[in-house]
Amino acid sequence: MPGELVKASILLRVIAKILDFIIVIILVKVIPQVGYLSGLLYLLISDGLFDGRSMGKKVLRLKMVSLSDKASSPFRDSILRNSTIAVAFLLYKIPLIGWLPGLIVLVLEVLLMLGNKEGMRLGDDMANTMVIEG
Repeated sequence: MPGELVKASILLRVIAKILDFIIVIILVKVIPQVGYLSGLLYLLISDGLFDGRSMGKKVLRLKMVSLSDKASSPFRDSILRNSTIAVAFLLYKIPLIGWLPGLIVLVLEVLLMLGNKEGMRLGDDMANTMVIEG
């Protein structure tokens, strides 16, 4: 990838993740028996689809790349970087209070993106990835 990487705006990243969560909700509602597991699987591998793009990132023309080689990241990186959000999704199943840990994780991830000059969240640090425009 020639030239400098252009980090994606936080607003676009949040919108892309909302679009991905809409897909997860559809999976959960349409396929009741395995929808929850399908949604979890989508959350984990979504950034490895479509050349480093989840469906939300594809719509908004964002891309996840590995910082080591500036190339599209494989499924391994997608699973690593999205494991924090997948844990929040799993905790959601806890009766009455399951939404609270998920909310804390999501707020923490956004705060980390705001405080990092490259816009990296905890998942990006774990997988050594970055979300760029393009």
